[in-house]
Amino acid sequence: MASTIVSSIGQGTGLNITEMVEALVSADTAAKKAQITRQTSNNTAMISGVGSLRSALTAYQDAMKKLNDSNAPAFNAYAAKSANEAVVKVTSSNTAVAGNYDIVVNKLATGSKVASQQFAGGSTSAISQGELSVTQGGNTWKLDIASGATLESVRDQINKELGVQGISANIVNGEGGARLVLSSTTTGAGSDLSLSGIPELEIDGTTQMSGTGAGYITALAQDAELTIDGLKVTSAKNTIDNAISGMKLELTGVSTQSGGVGNPTQVTVAADNEGLQKSIQAFVDAYNTLQKTITSLTSTSRDADDNLVLGPLTNDPTTRSLLNDVRKVLSEVGAGDQLTSLSQLGINTTKDGTLEFNSTKFTTAMNDKKLGAEVQELFTGTNGIFERMNKVIDPYNATDGSLATRKASLDKVAKNLADQQTALDRRTESLTESLTKKYVAMDTNVAKLNAQANQIKAVFDALNAQAKNS
Repeated sequence: MASTIVSSIGQGTGLNITEMVEALVSADTAAKKAQITRQTSNNTAMISGVGSLRSALTAYQDAMKKLNDSNAPAFNAYAAKSANEAVVKVTSSNTAVAGNYDIVVNKLATGSKVASQQFAGGSTSAISQGELSVTQGGNTWKLDIASGATLESVRDQINKELGVQGISANIVNGEGGARLVLSSTTTGAGSDLSLSGIPELEIDGTTQMSGTGAGYITALAQDAELTIDGLKVTSAKNTIDNAISGMKLELTGVSTQSGGVGNPTQVTVAADNEGLQKSIQAFVDAYNTLQKTITSLTSTSRDADDNLVLGPLTNDPTTRSLLNDVRKVLSEVGAGDQLTSLSQLGINTTKDGTLEFNSTKFTTAMNDKKLGAEVQELFTGTNGIFERMNKVIDPYNATDGSLATRKASLDKVAKNLADQQTALDRRTESLTESLTKKYVAMDTNVAKLNAQANQIKAVFDALNAQAKNS
């Protein structure tokens, strides 16, 4: 504010200069100050509203993404359970068929693990320059081994160049020396590793190592072997799709035996109405949370003095357009065979825009109309509700979407208002200083005039007194 320091009460005029200057400055700047304050408050509320809306949209999309997780399908009509997950884990899809299955796992699929000959010089043993060929299942990869290579450098080169193929190398320092050990994540019979091209690193992956020589360490790579209700199944992997229609088996261990016969693990497949209901309720809850947030941002209310109070996004065209687009998805007809709308599952829109879920109607749809197998397609299928929801939300909530653009625009307004406030503060300070100087000068002049008047009066008083005495 003003740098000139004056007494509140003028010595010449007796006026309160400080209060008078403040009143004059306020009269000059009050309207602009009120305008900036009002606009700043409204703009800040809108920035906060846009932020809240984007957070709500992100939470809604995250909820849909979780329900659409391919590794943990949320809308499967059937649930598969294993009596012993230490032997086999199971998941089912909508093409599964209810039933019971006895599974015996005799072998797990394994990958190749081979070792080089023994190097008495340890991990720093010199390796000849040349081209090293690594072969597996009909594929061959060639590595150029440079002059001065060691067992360690070859290990590092294999890991760098063949890691993407699932092949890794390490050095095991055992009694009598070091060996280069290679292993592969590829499983199944015929996937054994072999090395050739450099004499000291030659490995025949189909021959077991003995003594100081090279070869496979424990066993050849093998297929998984199991029986399903007594029928033999083999697989190069421990994850098996559609050995039983609509089911995925994950073999985790070999079955125990009794009297030389594998003990079966029972796998049960049954309708999962309870799981479907929980997933649908999760969608309804996520949507309602979004709807309630939008309602709070766009609603109107009355304060204690019965004045109308607007929400930060009341009458905002972008928010209104978004809400219409989202609601439109709920009313569109899906591409299913029998199940084409949410209302068939007992989901309806209430007067306040939220969804209600009628569990009785849902149970009827599952048990009487047998719509369970189509629920997943309605929500997560091609052009399903989730896909259509994301299509209408992304233009608003993407990093370059309309809400981000709106936020950037509001930020510019905020900066402009801050600049206006800074300019107004400078004007207030300048005007205060200028008026203070003027009124101090005026008061000083008045004080001088008063002093001169007092001197003149004193002279006349003296003359009058002298005249009376003569």
